[in-house]
Amino acid sequence: MARTLKRAAAFTALGRALMSGSKGGPTLGKRVGAIPRMMKATAKGHYDGGMRLALMAAGAAYVISPIDAVPEAFLWVFGLVDDAVAVTWLAGAVLSETERFLEWEREIGRVVVK
Repeated sequence: MARTLKRAAAFTALGRALMSGSKGGPTLGKRVGAIPRMMKATAKGHYDGGMRLALMAAGAAYVISPIDAVPEAFLWVFGLVDDAVAVTWLAGAVLSETERFLEWEREIGRVVVK
């Protein structure tokens, strides 16, 4: 049940993020450009995205790796479907997390240090 809700949230975030550039939200270019900064801020401990970045890295490794949960060689359609679901989740997760990171950067810029 919780897994289904997380998947639904990722798909919803993907849809929102793809439409946000036309509605005044961050463009895809800004989001992609934020990924290295997000990784650096996470590595330094400034940003709390460690587990989410690890899950996204695992998702990317799953999609790229030749080892697959449902091999295309045996189950063509199902093998492609599990990869499509993984890619869609990964895209939604990246778009959602980059939006969260860009908001975090805006908030950090507003903080006045004494």
